[in-house]
Amino acid sequence: MLDQPDTSLIEDGASPKGRGTTVDRLVAHMREGILYGRFAAGQRLIEADLTRAFGVSRGPLREAFRRLSTEGLIESVPNRGAVVRRLTRKETAELFEIRTALEMLAAQLAARNISSAAVREKFETTIMPIWNDSPRDVPLAYLDENKLFHQAVVDASGNEQLAAVGRQLQLPLIMFQLSGALTPEILAQSNAEHRAVAKAILAGDGNAAAEIMRKHLDRASRFAEQLPSQVFRA
Repeated sequence: MLDQPDTSLIEDGASPKGRGTTVDRLVAHMREGILYGRFAAGQRLIEADLTRAFGVSRGPLREAFRRLSTEGLIESVPNRGAVVRRLTRKETAELFEIRTALEMLAAQLAARNISSAAVREKFETTIMPIWNDSPRDVPLAYLDENKLFHQAVVDASGNEQLAAVGRQLQLPLIMFQLSGALTPEILAQSNAEHRAVAKAILAGDGNAAAEIMRKHLDRASRFAEQLPSQVFRA
């Protein structure tokens, strides 16, 4: 959580337009904070702290809460108020099933589209970090790399509706909730699987790319299944 006011969010006047801009920026900052672990799953969002930290009044903050709630990133809990959404074990399993189906399709389509010079260049540029052999020992930093890789596959698919469904489901929320249990060994294995998916896509082998993506996400799902109950919402 921010300790000092974020001046980029200071309200730009009392006009409806100004308020809208403030709310939009606030939603973007909080969404990023949730998806990148600056707000922990299950964390209570205290209005007084956030209005002070972001330099906004309660009105825009409550509107931001409402929007983030519709996106499934926060929820209202009796006697606690707004909290960062924490998935149940069942929700996590179901979202992994959806993610696996979507990203198998994305990998297959990406392999088909990779013959386009523009698609290939963008894909290769975006996924460049996966070829770095430096140890992956900071889970939150790796999750940023992970998010970029999976988004690159979806982007290369060329299917904008598939990308929109992924954004609506906030699928990265799954991994950020599990980040505390990720070890350097798990991260190294994940990166090796990313490389295998990328090689299949760059070779134009859609069936192989889809199958490797399936195995990659199945392994992640099994990892989640084995975590203790306190990781999940009851």
